[in-house]
Amino acid sequence: MWLRLGIALAIGLLIGTEREQRGDSEPDGQKVAGIRTFALVSLLGGTAAVLGSAPLLVVAGLAVVALAVAGYALGGGRDRGITTEVALQIAYLLGALAQKDPVLASGLAVVVTILLVGRTRLHDFSQRLLTEEELHDGLLLLAAALVVLPLAPDRALGPYATVNPRTLWKLAVLVMAISSAGYVAIRIFGPKLGLPLAGLAGGFVSSTATIGSMGARMRATPALAGAASAGAVLSTVSTIIVLVTVLGATSMPVLRQMRWPLLLAGAAAVVYGAVFAWRARKEAPPPREAASGRAFSVKTAILFALTVSAVMVLSAALHARFGRAGLVIATLAAGLADAHAPAISTAALVASGQLEADAAVLPILAGVSSNTLSKLAAALATGGWRFALRVGPGLLLVAGATWLGWLLK
Repeated sequence: MWLRLGIALAIGLLIGTEREQRGDSEPDGQKVAGIRTFALVSLLGGTAAVLGSAPLLVVAGLAVVALAVAGYALGGGRDRGITTEVALQIAYLLGALAQKDPVLASGLAVVVTILLVGRTRLHDFSQRLLTEEELHDGLLLLAAALVVLPLAPDRALGPYATVNPRTLWKLAVLVMAISSAGYVAIRIFGPKLGLPLAGLAGGFVSSTATIGSMGARMRATPALAGAASAGAVLSTVSTIIVLVTVLGATSMPVLRQMRWPLLLAGAAAVVYGAVFAWRARKEAPPPREAASGRAFSVKTAILFALTVSAVMVLSAALHARFGRAGLVIATLAAGLADAHAPAISTAALVASGQLEADAAVLPILAGVSSNTLSKLAAALATGGWRFALRVGPGLLLVAGATWLGWLLK
């Protein structure tokens, strides 16, 4: 009991120290509550909880609320917010919580203090750094993950019982989240890292589209050949990361079977892209447009989920009709459009018990290989032979590394 009351006192001292310093930094030097008040209020909450009387706990809590309201009223109507008043009530509640779960109460006290200390940075972030479009995208991502996803039906539907709405929406959320992570990386590190970072981030959405945009940029500005090539090859690193993520979300046994092909492919893409990035570190000016745009595309994410569902039905139908040979044919055809959809559809067959995990490796490799052909075609069509000869060996090296990993496995 003494230890828990000591933790309650420490919580009040911790939060009160920050409020004391914040009050001293105010222009008029006035503060509603300082370190002693916070320590006493937190200890009050702990004592009320120890006594075990619910009415006493409520009455003491109401007294703290009244104290906070009185302190705000005595502030003379100054527009200074109610942070201290709210923090005082939180200190009371955490002091009471420390008698039941001291670890949780201590952790929450640290989080509260961090939020209080980071006032300036948080205000600058929300007012100057965060744009209206970014706020909109963030709320949209949270709604997709926390509102729509739990409401999606979690059962197999459609032909061959292969389409699970919750799994498909989870994949769409993953696409949006990964794309947002790439966007945040550009915002944090700035556009001065140039095309390699832009290519790495763009690959989270579509490596083929990123390679096409890099080829067009090189054709327009030949001096950026090295940086554009690095961005194109590094976009395949993002493809591998997305593959690992979605395979893990769909079927962990398939991910374990694919660990060596994906590991070697990722290493080959990193090494080849790093060589061009190192050579281009002086030639690429920071592209300002790299930090602009939206965090993710909802249309792309939904189209991705619909493509996956179509490929899942097609793969299941061909597998039921022709066995494993039909599944390989389906993934080869689907891989021309996207490398992830055939991989996910094959992993979904494993998750539903229609296919063994080791039998999923060959169809996934077939889809990755056919997608390499699409990337080569995009490089040639947008950047010409010069760009294709730079990027092509790296793409072929990555595809070859996946097959080497399969042989070694």
